[in-house]
Amino acid sequence: MTTILGIETSCDETAAAVVRDGHDVLSSVVSSQVDLHARYGGVVPELASRAHVQLLTPVIAESMVEAGVGENDIDAVAATVGPGLIGSLLVGVAAAKAMALVWGVPFVAVNHLEAHFVAAFLEEPELRPPLVVLLVSGGHTLLVEVKEIGHYRVLGGTIDDAAGEAFDKVARYLGLGYPGGPAIDREAAKGDPEAIRFPRAMLDEGLDFSFSGLKTSVINYVRKHPDVSTVDVCASFQQAVVEVLVAKARRAAREIGAAGMALAGGVAANSQLRTHLLDACEADGLQAFLPSRAMCTDNAAMVGAAAWYRLRDHGPTPLDAGADPNLRIPLTA
Repeated sequence: MTTILGIETSCDETAAAVVRDGHDVLSSVVSSQVDLHARYGGVVPELASRAHVQLLTPVIAESMVEAGVGENDIDAVAATVGPGLIGSLLVGVAAAKAMALVWGVPFVAVNHLEAHFVAAFLEEPELRPPLVVLLVSGGHTLLVEVKEIGHYRVLGGTIDDAAGEAFDKVARYLGLGYPGGPAIDREAAKGDPEAIRFPRAMLDEGLDFSFSGLKTSVINYVRKHPDVSTVDVCASFQQAVVEVLVAKARRAAREIGAAGMALAGGVAANSQLRTHLLDACEADGLQAFLPSRAMCTDNAAMVGAAAWYRLRDHGPTPLDAGADPNLRIPLTA
């Protein structure tokens, strides 16, 4: 048995988890900074890194107590090394290296994006590749072919704003607060998704995405129609985003002959996206995986699970390895 302490500090969630053999989650603790950043309408990098410094030690301690393990039970310590905010990443990486050095166990560097892919297998071990994973978050919108854990191919991505970023910017303009995704999801449930026909950029063009124009279209529409119903704007905007995401995911699955599709990332918690992707998979005869809400957002259980595979396949990461805010897929060994 291999027991790994995973640490996640790539953005504004301070998280630690203890995972055994890549699939048995003994504990998962997440301390959110949402309230800290809400007043600014988005994540402030300097505040995020300072909060990680304050929160990480108690979060790690809580995760180990919850798992019922001590330092002698830990076989490796893993941390997200990128992509993300460099200040936030460094807090987690420095802590993981220090513990690995003091405890005399391997350090394992984990790619945050790969961890999201592994989360699907963590919750649904029966998933069978090849899979198309639609990773949708505040910083990323990607379509990735997962041939097996550790072997990925990027099929498409955003050429401008990520879908989650568009949600946040539209929500901020409408005065709905931060984070924008959950706020728009709640308001959209009360509105008419057919009330306004917002553009579906690049809907029939390849597997890349573009959401910047959609965001601008929403803002311009509201400026021209100040009395428009906010709930209808939210519903129509969300419908446009989801329609493009699902259409591209279906196209990708057909092109690679995928056995199934999976969602990943914070926007995977969106109720309409989950429903539409599930319906699409049923219509296309594909296996569908929708992560639990806890696995959609950033967490350390997925980091610990991904680290187990990386340790098995590539061995420990040198202690002089650094953080990379622009890390891409795949993480090189």
